[in-house]
Amino acid sequence: MIVAATKETFPGERRVALVPALVPGLVKAGLEVHIERGAGEAAGFSDAQYVEKGAKIVDSRAEVFAADCVLAVRALGANPVVGLADLELMRAGQTLIAMADPLGRPAEAAKLAERGVTLFALELMPRITRAQSMDVLSSQATVAGYRAVLLAALTLPKMFPMMTTAAGTLTPAKVFIVGAGVAGLQAIASARRLGAVTSAYDVRPVVKEQVQSLGARFVEFELAGADAQTQGGYAKAMDEDFYRRQREMMTRVVAENDVVITTAAVPGRKAPTLVTAAMVAAMAPGSVIVDAAAERGGNCELTQPGETVVTGGVTILGPTNLASDVPNHASQMLAKNVVTFLTHLVKEGKIVINLDDEITRETLVTRDGKVVHARVLEQMASG
Repeated sequence: MIVAATKETFPGERRVALVPALVPGLVKAGLEVHIERGAGEAAGFSDAQYVEKGAKIVDSRAEVFAADCVLAVRALGANPVVGLADLELMRAGQTLIAMADPLGRPAEAAKLAERGVTLFALELMPRITRAQSMDVLSSQATVAGYRAVLLAALTLPKMFPMMTTAAGTLTPAKVFIVGAGVAGLQAIASARRLGAVTSAYDVRPVVKEQVQSLGARFVEFELAGADAQTQGGYAKAMDEDFYRRQREMMTRVVAENDVVITTAAVPGRKAPTLVTAAMVAAMAPGSVIVDAAAERGGNCELTQPGETVVTGGVTILGPTNLASDVPNHASQMLAKNVVTFLTHLVKEGKIVINLDDEITRETLVTRDGKVVHARVLEQMASG
């Protein structure tokens, strides 16, 4: 079986789905590995490194998609415009393993189904113990949380740590993290390492101990949040009344902080608006908001995805691909997830689809010309 990794075509995407260090394991498993020329260059991996580890470099996109199984960071759906060009290169029975945003863009999943492609969407990986090593959302959120803090530190006209100098004592910056999932917890840890006084809030009270274990203060609002997460551990979308009351209580906290980093996202849904224009207006000039949920529309009412907005002296950053800003380590983690998942599927040199296995069943989106994932079918039916 031939497995090929593509060069990413999504604008600004610098990650790669397979790194050289993981090629020998695939070769040992009886797979032939092809890499599109230049696929890893933006992440710091040369073609020569891939060849040294046993991969073959192919020159054309058509050669890449001639493989039995194609690995990508962003397939059609997660690459909705440029990704269309790859459709005509795909064929029935071919397997595609990538992030494809099937819940956010189910119509694109249907297009892959029409080509007869078997799509495994990595975003749908169940949050169970067996699948932790395959969880791309968690690995990439780790990078995003770290990067969000660095962006804030570079933008804030203050230093993060307290400093006692001959010229006087400088008070530490105050950082407030909204959302204590993987990205939020990494942001807390990174802000603390830089010396900021850090606090955090999440609708899920169960994360309080995790926040406190990192040395941050957990901000508690009198809101019913016991049912704020799914069985799989993801944050649930709450009703508008809940978010309204949450915003009222958050206004005071936001105004007290120099930096606000928002990370609240619900898979397949628009990110909830948590920071309103009124909250931004109450912040001191020079304050910074980093909206790590910008790709999903943003948690801040004034966020412009992919842009920097300055209003009333407050800078609002809307980065849409934070993990790609640290492409080397992000690719190492992502590729480990991808290869572990691929190895899970491969039996005696071929991909075997066992629908009794939760990991396989929950990530399988299209097969035999049809969309087969229940949640994706629901999204298609709803509009």
